[in-house]
Amino acid sequence: MIWVLLGIMFLFLFLGYPMMVPLFLAPLVVSLIYFPELELMVFIQQFTLGIKTFVLLAVPMFIFAADIMSAGKTSTRLLDFVGSFIGHVRGGYAITTAAACTLFGSISGSTQATVVAVGKPMRERLSSVGYKDKQSIPLIINASDLALIVPPSVAMIVYGVVTGTSVGELFIAGIVPGIIIFLLFAIYSYLLAHYKKLGNQRKSSWRERWIATKKALLPLGFPVLIIGGIYSGLFSPTEAAAVSVLYALTLEVVVYRDVQLKDIPKIAESAAIVTAAVFILVASGTALSWVLAYAKLPQEMTQAILGADPSQTYVLFIVAVFFFIGCMFVDPLVVIIILTPIFYPIAMDAGIDPIALGVIVTLQAAIGSATPPFGVDIFTAIAVFQRPYKEIIKGIWPYILIMIAASALFILFPEILTLYRNVYSE
Repeated sequence: MIWVLLGIMFLFLFLGYPMMVPLFLAPLVVSLIYFPELELMVFIQQFTLGIKTFVLLAVPMFIFAADIMSAGKTSTRLLDFVGSFIGHVRGGYAITTAAACTLFGSISGSTQATVVAVGKPMRERLSSVGYKDKQSIPLIINASDLALIVPPSVAMIVYGVVTGTSVGELFIAGIVPGIIIFLLFAIYSYLLAHYKKLGNQRKSSWRERWIATKKALLPLGFPVLIIGGIYSGLFSPTEAAAVSVLYALTLEVVVYRDVQLKDIPKIAESAAIVTAAVFILVASGTALSWVLAYAKLPQEMTQAILGADPSQTYVLFIVAVFFFIGCMFVDPLVVIIILTPIFYPIAMDAGIDPIALGVIVTLQAAIGSATPPFGVDIFTAIAVFQRPYKEIIKGIWPYILIMIAASALFILFPEILTLYRNVYSE
């Protein structure tokens, strides 16, 4: 059955159909062939059930808020703020890039939006102090992938919907690994700058730092509002998404006035198109999950790949490998929708924490997004920077290895991913 399912998917992809078509048709055809006793209405019910989850309301609102902030000058304010404090140290501009991508990721939740918003102004700044494109663009691509790990991550929302895991807990659990990976990027950037003797900007005065801080203060309130509100129990992730839209509108339209009211319909249209694509993928993925569960495929996978009694470390390793490879070829959301229903029951049987599993899954999605041959952020960078594929991927491997090393750390010590519970318990 699995080969028929995969064969149908690859056939339609080869014919040029968007991913949502084979994702819907493959499980439908398989259910008609292998399970004729099932009524078609049951399949349709599973399809619609996938988008009835209340938490999915957060997706269009976070996307809308991110698009509003991207249309303004939020990324520039964040760059000026971070750069004023660390831009003068060796590798300071590169560290500023990683920090700005992390901060903007905590606003947008989208790797591709971060590449566009931070990448354009930061590439020019890096170039001004001696960085070549083969050094600056790979940093921008990989640092932007932190947007999938730090909240509000759309990938975490999709994982939470597919598995029924708390999205709020997933958001909070993503903070520590996001910070760890940022610090690893910062250390590498510092060492690279020393080795290559790359330049840095002049040291900012305390007055300039104060001005940059004042300009960035309100944008920095965005992640504080979301995480603080969820962590304190003031509002749910869905309510946090609604608050983020109001905050973004107030900030960009009323306070800074970088976005005009006439621009809002166009921004809303763009957010609606992305939302529609995400919802169709989630609905199709839910139907696929149901067919896989009905066929007892997870149990067969357990016996075939993992053996009778796999350890938690081994299960997490296999999960990381499958998701990493999948995201090298397909959009991360699609991979999460397809593979999570297969591996989630296996992981639960092994006693793995669903929150830790979710962070491992989203981390592999982040790594795969920037990994050749078909990582989605590579092609976003090609479009944004107008540089050839070969040049884009030339300096990408050190960052990939850093994130793989971080994955290994979290797989060996998954308790790192649930440190937030110690604070909760206190």
